[in-house]
Amino acid sequence: MQDYAWLVWLAAIVVVFWLLIIRPNQQRQKAAAQLQASLTIGDQVMLTSGIYATVAELGEDFVVVEVAPGTSLKVARGAVGAKLDPEPSGDATPEEG
Repeated sequence: MQDYAWLVWLAAIVVVFWLLIIRPNQQRQKAAAQLQASLTIGDQVMLTSGIYATVAELGEDFVVVEVAPGTSLKVARGAVGAKLDPEPSGDATPEEG
């Protein structure tokens, strides 16, 4: 039985490695792929570089985003880091107490 104890430890290490590293990374990749597949023209997005923009055109592996009126950038779909919620309508001024 002691001859196989190292095999049990090795299996335990593999399981812990999978739970702590591989599985969360797969979930992040799946979420990023879903985000990039759900893009539509007019969406407000933030690129992974921190640039805020609006989606102007969609290609199979690229996105054209407008960062300012009349200024567009063609970036890889993977560069889209987050889709932003639309601005709330109405008075957006914060109250000061």
